[in-house]
Amino acid sequence: MQISNRMQLLGTETAFEVLERISRFPDERRENVISFAIGEPDFDTPEHIKQAAIESINSNRTHYTPSAGIMPLREAIATFASESRHMTFTPENVTVLPSAKFIIFLSLATCMNRGDEVIYPNPGYPIYESLIRTLGGNPVPAWCQEKDSFNYNTDDLRNLITDKTSMLIINTPQNPTGSVLSDENIVAIAEMALEHDLWVLADEIYSDIIFDGLEFKSIAQLPNMQERTIILDGYSKYFAMTGWRLGYALTNPEIASHFSRWATNTVSCTATFVQDAGVVAMKEPKDSSEAMVREFQARRDITHRLLNEIEGISAVKPRGAFYIFANVSEACEKLGFKTSLEFQDYILEKCDVAVLSRTYFGSKPPQEREHFVRLSYCISREQITEGLARVKEAVEGA
Repeated sequence: MQISNRMQLLGTETAFEVLERISRFPDERRENVISFAIGEPDFDTPEHIKQAAIESINSNRTHYTPSAGIMPLREAIATFASESRHMTFTPENVTVLPSAKFIIFLSLATCMNRGDEVIYPNPGYPIYESLIRTLGGNPVPAWCQEKDSFNYNTDDLRNLITDKTSMLIINTPQNPTGSVLSDENIVAIAEMALEHDLWVLADEIYSDIIFDGLEFKSIAQLPNMQERTIILDGYSKYFAMTGWRLGYALTNPEIASHFSRWATNTVSCTATFVQDAGVVAMKEPKDSSEAMVREFQARRDITHRLLNEIEGISAVKPRGAFYIFANVSEACEKLGFKTSLEFQDYILEKCDVAVLSRTYFGSKPPQEREHFVRLSYCISREQITEGLARVKEAVEGA
């Protein structure tokens, strides 16, 4: 029986490969592993949100809804997004979807024709490249370097734009680096989008997890950008609701109507009781989420300090999300490794600590000589301290 050729183009989120490897360890060893691998808050969904879903189910709110989402949720999202981004959204700008990740697919399927070029960050979230290629586009990586705080180099970015470019993807705060695009970077990207008539897919799933008093700025806030910007956001990170699969897109009304039609043709709608819980999450106080962000900042500080105390490892301090992108070039040289993947495998086997190699976040350009690994500090402070003590011993004691 035939399998579609496009399946050969479809990538994966390789962090799960590391988890699968750990799952095959003997029980005692598996329990000893300290994992910095998966980007998922280790906090439980707040009780009032869970209770709202339970009450919804008990009220038999288990039937179909409009594909774009129930109006109370679209209204609540529009209000929340307007306040947090200092701009105006209405329910007509909101499409509720079963996961924010689905918005990547919908954006490309709606706005990219076969053969179009789409620029995306490298290193970056691997699903961008996978879906661009699978849906018939040509992925164009834009190299984000440590010396630029993992922002785009706008001169290089301009040189990547051609007559075939239809979309530019930005992710701020960013996975895997935790970087936040500077105001200058955002302004320059907006100018390019306007000059070349490009769509911008703004992945803002971490927009509420930002540190040091920094105020998040969306590219959609800039003049003439709201109409051409597709904002991806959702509940997984800020509300610790990864398994609930509740996301939303903020777009112009035309794109919203297309996304709703896509939902009708694919998933029908998002679970009703999950949407009801989403209304409560938006409307009730965000004390639990704000406390979680403060804890992530504390963990960020510990992780950053301890990494920089390890001989041969350094890291710039991330400004958002819950990732740190550590430069392990000198450690690799000392240990005789040619890639960060060798470093990843070494510390997993040597000291039962899991990190993710830079190779999981896009192919390295030939001119990139450094080696990096991503650490997610979605674990306790005690685990962070113990895990990095193990890494220090494995690197310095070798």
